[in-house]
Amino acid sequence: MGETQSADSAGGRPAAWGHVVVVGAGIAGLAAGLRALDLGARVTVLEASERVGGKLLPGEIAGARVDLGAESMLARRPEGVALARAVGLGDRLQPPATASASLWTRGTLRPMPKGHVMGVPGTAAALAGVLSDEGLARVGRDAELPPTEIGEDVAVGEYVAARVGREVVDRVVEPLLGGVYAGDAYRISLRSAVPQLFEAARAHASLTEAVRALQGRTATAPAAGPVFMGIEGGIGTLPLAVADALRARGAEILTRTPATGLRRTPDGWRITAGDRELRADAVVVAVPAPAAAGLLRAEAPAAAAELAAVEYASMALITLAYRRSDAAALPEGSGFLVPPVDGHTIKASTFASRKWGWIDAQDPGLTVVRTSVGRYGETEILGRDDDALVEVSRHDLREATGLSAAPVATRVTRWRDGLPQYPVGHHARVARVRAHLAGLPGIDVCGAAYEGVGIPATVADAHAAVDRLRGAAGATADPVPGARGGAGE
Repeated sequence: MGETQSADSAGGRPAAWGHVVVVGAGIAGLAAGLRALDLGARVTVLEASERVGGKLLPGEIAGARVDLGAESMLARRPEGVALARAVGLGDRLQPPATASASLWTRGTLRPMPKGHVMGVPGTAAALAGVLSDEGLARVGRDAELPPTEIGEDVAVGEYVAARVGREVVDRVVEPLLGGVYAGDAYRISLRSAVPQLFEAARAHASLTEAVRALQGRTATAPAAGPVFMGIEGGIGTLPLAVADALRARGAEILTRTPATGLRRTPDGWRITAGDRELRADAVVVAVPAPAAAGLLRAEAPAAAAELAAVEYASMALITLAYRRSDAAALPEGSGFLVPPVDGHTIKASTFASRKWGWIDAQDPGLTVVRTSVGRYGETEILGRDDDALVEVSRHDLREATGLSAAPVATRVTRWRDGLPQYPVGHHARVARVRAHLAGLPGIDVCGAAYEGVGIPATVADAHAAVDRLRGAAGATADPVPGARGGAGE
């Protein structure tokens, strides 16, 4: 049985900050490993699957490189873009070629409204063309309502519907939130999912006033560049580049090596992984909440119980490649979102060749389109086979855009339990997990289940976890600029 142990070269004693084991090689775990290297640790990363990257997955269709998982990252937060630059991908960062998108609602594609915060308008006029006359009138009555006591948290849908009407939630907020969390707006936490709106709403008498205040801050801020950023070759190349950087600096990444046991020892931690037993001065657990709960159950049962209660949504991405001449029916723009209330099966479609110049440039005769299906609580659609998911995607694309041609190639990528849910009280749950672990030296957690599901948020969470461990080890660390970030995206 293999054994790895860090020791002080002077006396053979375990070093105060020597060997860090990271469990999980998704983008959070890889970012944690790189951060630990920056702060002087020796690093081993354990990954149960055969590859690194988690929900970031590069692939191919009809000879063109594409993303089969997440395709972009928020660029207004610095952590994701900074990580890409740190591992040599700076010259491959690309903003979308077009930022215009649509809503497929009430029987037609309508331009995505502007002048809102996650679908919540500052004025009724911002949603003209999407809401009915009654819905627009309801938005206008927000200013006449008495202030709403939000308390420590509230569901996005519940609060927004009470202030500006359910139609705003069903037609605009729900599809936007669904694109991020694959969740239910009437369950999702305002504090965790849209923290800036939560804070603004607590400080203003009406919701529309809070939105206008946020917009005013944005309007007076310096130009911040693109909202989103992709990478030539796919966002899925980011974890591969981080893994290469880790290996180049001496870190060990072990795939097909699930961590099955985690025990505290007098001088650190013992991790059982396959037929190996590793010893570490510190451990970063960067796996989804259920797996983290299993690992922590013996040493941190209260934290494990909290993590075991975190729910997930599953989804599938359907990638379709068409001859360019057959896809002429597609409208301009980057794609569209679909409100669940309209009763369609797909929840979104991305015209990938229109959105990303690097995809378009690979084959001028090819058009790549993506659709997604699956929201929290939906099980029937994801039980269908791949051919059925392709067929329902083609049906909805035909209804929305008129695209009726047969694709030349298709791929279905299923993400079982791919997105953690942030219900009301999520912020408090994360705080309890952190508190339970604070009394256990040398261990921390990070990933999408805590402070945000997007790439920048998970990278920031990884950096913060490593910084806490390094600080607890009694050493000072110079933080990487932008390494820490607020909750949510």
